[in-house]
Amino acid sequence: MKHTLEMRNIVKRFPGVLANNNVNLTIQAGEIHALLGENGAGKSTLMQILYGFHSMDSGEILIDGETVRLGSPKDAIALGIGMVHQEFMLVRRFSVVENTVLGLREGNGPLLDLRRASEKLKDLSNRHGLALDPAAEVGLLPIGVQQRVEILKLLYRDARLLILDEPTAVLTPREKDQLFGVLRKLREDGRSVVLVTHKLAEIMEIADRVTVMRDGQVVATREIGSTNGQELTRLMVGREVNLRADKSAQKPGAAILQVEELRVRDETGHEKVRGLNLEVHAGEILGIAGVDGNGQSELAEAVMHLREIKSGRVILKGADVTRLSVALHRTLGISYVPADRRHVGSVTEMSVADNAILGLQRKYRRGIFRGIREARESARGLVARFGIRTGGIDFAAGKLSGGNLQKLILGREIMRGSAALVVEHPTRGLDVGAVEAVWGELLRARQEGKAILLISAELEELLNLADRIAVMFEGRIMGVVDAAGASVEEIGLMMAGITAPGAAAAGLGNKEAHRGETL
Repeated sequence: MKHTLEMRNIVKRFPGVLANNNVNLTIQAGEIHALLGENGAGKSTLMQILYGFHSMDSGEILIDGETVRLGSPKDAIALGIGMVHQEFMLVRRFSVVENTVLGLREGNGPLLDLRRASEKLKDLSNRHGLALDPAAEVGLLPIGVQQRVEILKLLYRDARLLILDEPTAVLTPREKDQLFGVLRKLREDGRSVVLVTHKLAEIMEIADRVTVMRDGQVVATREIGSTNGQELTRLMVGREVNLRADKSAQKPGAAILQVEELRVRDETGHEKVRGLNLEVHAGEILGIAGVDGNGQSELAEAVMHLREIKSGRVILKGADVTRLSVALHRTLGISYVPADRRHVGSVTEMSVADNAILGLQRKYRRGIFRGIREARESARGLVARFGIRTGGIDFAAGKLSGGNLQKLILGREIMRGSAALVVEHPTRGLDVGAVEAVWGELLRARQEGKAILLISAELEELLNLADRIAVMFEGRIMGVVDAAGASVEEIGLMMAGITAPGAAAAGLGNKEAHRGETL
């Protein structure tokens, strides 16, 4: 098969970091090629070089055997290379067609011919199974459909090689299946797809070949039919990884965090949490399962008073904290790890050292000055304990990989010593090595007696970590089950809004179970 693209001996250095060290990669025409590696392994940097975001220090890129120069994304697009980023590059108030033609010149006149562009979009959409309305406002579309808009933008520009960076990180299982259907159609059309991901099961399901990177180097390329998840994990991390949590049996203590009849609205006035009740005990992890968008984030934000509560109460260690400020919530003993690690959980322009003490600045105050030595020692201790890979504590937090930034935030919140911990999607977008580390720290916090409210879209994560699992659907609790005896089928039914027979046995009365309103 004729090679579509070759990257030869690519070297890229950043201050204090050798991101790509003589990397070689070959992408064939009409294949789905997975690029696998830990956070910080250099795979995103390599793809950003291919897309013209970064210049390489040395090396060579060839398309169909001819050397090409990529000075910008515009150069890449002109050569048929497109990229869909984790954070979509869309103007939410524009329509699908307006987003698609943004930056292009359509027709010969001074005005855009949106009707002509819409017809072309419909044809591309139908041909590739994307099912998009060109007139739809992008901001009103579900995340999975917004991703299709990004793919359609590339097809409109006739991209022959599509790079997708962690494309399933924000998708529901159904949306993931739909995306994979689109990718298979692209492969049948002779286009090439590079799938940058850490999810081994998805690689085994969709990819033709996989290249594994570690510490900025390629360690292996395998045909999917000749490898397995265990080998790929070992190649990626350099050791055996155990993703079966060793959760010791322990008896939960008193109720630390309680939510009573909570009702919360979103920005549009729609009620997202509807009369919800729950309690989390000392030494317990209560998992919240559900498809994204069913009120989980609003619940977490309301508990922390980051979102206005319409009615109901939040009680911490017997005290009503419903109307208290976020700062007082944290002072009284609730720590928070948000879903958005870059825009909410950290200040990316600040250093690792400064992010390590966010919210604890007063602890290190000496008169009108900050105790710099103590703060820096604390930051070094956090980096060492949680295994954060960084160029030093003065390194900008925003330059950390997703996994290392997550470990920084989780470590900071655990080391506050709070009685309760609210955690949203702690391993979203992380590789297996980082997942193992995060799971270990959450279980250690449980063993120390913390009450942990864990919100996750990953059922495997909840089944491994949680003591009990409550399932949310349209702002209500459909049921709660003991994690030790729960089944994926039972939880899946409740995620779809159907009360499972086992829910009542785990603590719901029959009337309440059918209403799905209380835990």
